[in-house]
Amino acid sequence: MDVIMPQLGESVEEGTIAQWHKKPGDSVAIDEILLEIETDKVATEVPSLVAGVMKDILVAEGETAKVGTVLCVISTASDEKATGDDKSAGDEKSASSKGAKAETAKTESAKAPSRVKAPLPKTAPDGTPLSPAVRRLIAHHDLDPAAITGTGRDGRIQRNDVMKHLDRAGPEAAAPMPGAFPPVKPSGRDVERQPFSSLRRKIAQNMIQSKNTSAHVLQAVEADFFGVERVRSFMKGAWRSAEGASLTYLPFIARAVCLALPDYPDLNAERDGDSLLRHRHIDMAFAIDLDHKGLMAPVLRNADALKVPALARGIMDLADRARSNQLTANELSGAGYTITNNGSFGTLITAPIINQPQVAILSTDGIKKRPVVVEGPNGDEIAIRPIGVLAQSFDHCVVDGAYSGAFLNRVKEIIETRDWAAEFI
Repeated sequence: MDVIMPQLGESVEEGTIAQWHKKPGDSVAIDEILLEIETDKVATEVPSLVAGVMKDILVAEGETAKVGTVLCVISTASDEKATGDDKSAGDEKSASSKGAKAETAKTESAKAPSRVKAPLPKTAPDGTPLSPAVRRLIAHHDLDPAAITGTGRDGRIQRNDVMKHLDRAGPEAAAPMPGAFPPVKPSGRDVERQPFSSLRRKIAQNMIQSKNTSAHVLQAVEADFFGVERVRSFMKGAWRSAEGASLTYLPFIARAVCLALPDYPDLNAERDGDSLLRHRHIDMAFAIDLDHKGLMAPVLRNADALKVPALARGIMDLADRARSNQLTANELSGAGYTITNNGSFGTLITAPIINQPQVAILSTDGIKKRPVVVEGPNGDEIAIRPIGVLAQSFDHCVVDGAYSGAFLNRVKEIIETRDWAAEFI
């Protein structure tokens, strides 16, 4: 039975083999995990649909394959029976064809020029294994594996690495691909080389692609969270007892964004060439930190239909499942707007990179008490208020500063004036 690269999401066209849990000759049970696949959106375990023996692995760890590519072959009992039946029938034809084949081979050998093939190296000089396809390429072009920079898991050499090396070796060196990290000579003492993970490489490629695609502009406003904090302080004890977590500022900000976006539909959208695809619903993505190992931006569907408590629970659920690798690929695509939250680290202002193909992203940073001027019954007064910065990066190819600024001002107004207690009724 052929095991093929599965479709891991509507927009996912390829995946990288992160780890094989079986090797050729191993027995395989139904539902036993065969391998792990990583995409730019999610990591997935692939179970076996049949029982048998792992016959051959066709795509090595660290290599990328398109959806539908055969990854490995599992030999089952039915396969063995079919092979036995075919063998008995084939033996009768074998004897009569051997003579003809031998004569043909002798003739072809005489015609073909003599060529000594280079031996196929099984590993790179650092001991990392080489896949059959990479070994054949290296041997065919008589290359030194030590001269090739591997971009696979743990620095393994992939087919694309060999092809890039061949391009650079030509008369005109090929330009580095976006997101590639050229090797450099260590400049410090006692350095330790830590290869980038597949997720980190994907993030790098996506970030550079976004900067090269969109004309990033940053705008920021300060918002007074006095009304939010008053409700938050009143609710936080009961919320922690019921939910087992803190009631943060993030769901309040997300609610304000959801209320403001319908009046600014060009920001709840995706760029498609020279067109804008406006979303009729608000499916909002939230950037989730994976314990400092990378980021994911899972999507909360129909966020505009949720009040603060439901938004808080939805965001917590996405974060928990992102960190435990339980998200599906479809939960990582289709959003029209993204919020990234660094506030827990006390940051002042962050210029986020747009989550392509969206056109804007909002950063929520630390909210701190500061002395500010407020209008009181007797005129202006100095008060201590929780103040936070809302920073939005937007694509100037799609919208202008006035449009983005008006949206931010509307979000600020909602945060400062909304009856937040009514959200919990």
